[in-house]
Amino acid sequence: MPWGKSGSAALLLLSGRAIAWAKARNPSPTEMSVEPWASPQDQAAAEHDAAHAASSEDQERRPDKLCVDSFWSEVETIQQGSGYADLDCTKRESRQSEEGEQEEQWLADAGLSTLISEDSEDVEKAVLLSTLTRTQAEAVQRRLDSYTLSLRKRNKPAPRDVRDIFHPITQTLHPESQHSEDTAQTSMASVAKTPLSAVTPEHHRGAPKEEFFITDVAYCEQAVIFLKQAKLPQYTSQRRKEDGTLPRVICPKCRLGVTRVQDLSQADMKKVRQLALIDLTALCDLLELEVKRHKTGKRRIPESPLYGVPLATLLENDQKLKPNTTTPLFMQALLSFLEKKGVDSEGILRVPGSQSRVKQLQQTLETNFYTAPVSWDEVSPNDAAALLKKFIRELPAPLLTAEYLNTFSAVRDITELKQKLHMLNLLILLLPEPNRNTLKALLEFLSKVVSREKRNRMNLWAVATIMAPNLFLHKAVPSRLTEGAEKGHAEKAADVMRLLIRYQDLLWTIPNFLMSQVRKLNENSHRRYQFYDRRIKNLLRKIHTDSREKTDKNTSEPCRTVKIQVGDLVSSTMEFQLNVNSRASDLLAQFQRQSLRSPDNGKGKMRRNGSVANPDCALYEVGGNIGEHCLDPDTHLLDLNNSNSGGEWVIRMKPNGSRQL
Repeated sequence: MPWGKSGSAALLLLSGRAIAWAKARNPSPTEMSVEPWASPQDQAAAEHDAAHAASSEDQERRPDKLCVDSFWSEVETIQQGSGYADLDCTKRESRQSEEGEQEEQWLADAGLSTLISEDSEDVEKAVLLSTLTRTQAEAVQRRLDSYTLSLRKRNKPAPRDVRDIFHPITQTLHPESQHSEDTAQTSMASVAKTPLSAVTPEHHRGAPKEEFFITDVAYCEQAVIFLKQAKLPQYTSQRRKEDGTLPRVICPKCRLGVTRVQDLSQADMKKVRQLALIDLTALCDLLELEVKRHKTGKRRIPESPLYGVPLATLLENDQKLKPNTTTPLFMQALLSFLEKKGVDSEGILRVPGSQSRVKQLQQTLETNFYTAPVSWDEVSPNDAAALLKKFIRELPAPLLTAEYLNTFSAVRDITELKQKLHMLNLLILLLPEPNRNTLKALLEFLSKVVSREKRNRMNLWAVATIMAPNLFLHKAVPSRLTEGAEKGHAEKAADVMRLLIRYQDLLWTIPNFLMSQVRKLNENSHRRYQFYDRRIKNLLRKIHTDSREKTDKNTSEPCRTVKIQVGDLVSSTMEFQLNVNSRASDLLAQFQRQSLRSPDNGKGKMRRNGSVANPDCALYEVGGNIGEHCLDPDTHLLDLNNSNSGGEWVIRMKPNGSRQL
């Protein structure tokens, strides 16, 4: 279990003593620095005066009647659309997995199909399971139990007993995992014994609303702690009722910096998705959320080159015209036009376009988009907005995918904001790359619409209530969106959409605990010697320990060799002296200074102000316990060196869509 010191610190932060505890301690290389998470709305709010901020907060608490009416008007429009003419046929095509089939598919998606394979060895099972926390492992065990039971019902031979799978692995786990598990249990016990006044969040006692978003501890383990606290009668009486306002989220930033989804290699992202699925499942089990995954059947080939085409197919075709594009070119064109002409239009997204003009515009775009220039001069922003919403809802599979659409919808039934954000963060990581990139482009546009609220009269609730049906209601997956009390369902569905818009930057990051688990998984895949003869194992461990001690003695402040792969400098290197305050941005600054002084600095690389004209580069860690990782400029390099001493550091140009320095 990848807990360690940072996990203990995060658990203490959960107790509400975060600020006092941080001030009382001396800073250490592994301690987190608390920094606020800057969302687009936080930046926009900073530009308003206090009076306007108070007024906006009142409007933010609940959607008004116009918002609710717009929600159901949008639902009616979707249900009357041409895509719903064959709704009954679509429901027959969309089916839930047979008993046992869903568990088998889950194990495959989580990278754990070897647990039910007779050919796999114990060493393979141990490498997979050795990174899991206790609650995550229990979720895996429940899926194995369910799978075994379904095989017995179908009179098929069951795989090995689940106890035979888990028991020997716990006996052979690496000693570090056993030690970290003891640390985690001690930390959880200390939180449970903390006085109630210390664990009650500050904003529950009347202070300005703030939320600590902890990512060093697995989300399912945080849920275990919260559920224990929620059973205390004092906690229930002191907990303030949620009033609908969204708090300022404070995300503790660890010394290794923030990792975004575009910063990891595809191989590591595959492992992130597998571990995220396990943690999501454990979290759903704890919150008693029954989430059933759906499959979509084969669909007819669309006649249109733009509408009704799978996202992956659209991107494959678009990348032939524009390599490295991450979102469909048609959607880019719509969003670009709306950002220029639509964000200031009053009632944008809510005011419907002319049906005849929308139909004509769609036909024109389908005919000419890829073959001739398209003039947007005479296009109405409301018509373009209608085409955007139609493009999203006419995708053959939901943008949020058929597998996870119901899970996204289930987030509305969770009470605690942090647990909602935990669920959404994991779900975003589980989306296929085309879906995740397209959703991010959409949310960035919606955030810009909200930021121009003074001109377009569209606040966060208004945008959320309009867009929620377009994302959560799809002809390929049966939905409970329109069941029950109208206002309650509209508000809950819009609330999930509101969280996606408001906290999108936070949701597109990889939690620290998942990064730790990925590193541990990569390390354990190279540590199979622990299953050999005891004497060989002890000898290898002694060699490893001795070499590590010698390295520490000789390099208290080590000097790292950094490879340079920028422009003509593909085979160059540079030396960088590490200290406790060295950051990735410092190393890049030194590289730029050396490049400026270098006689090989070619013509056109120097600006008048003395800076280098091609500073669009980043520092990567490659190899060791990670595949490839684009580093946050705030990464403390001495901590990184201690965390992954076997990895190389490489300076190279950032690919399209990577982080901005």
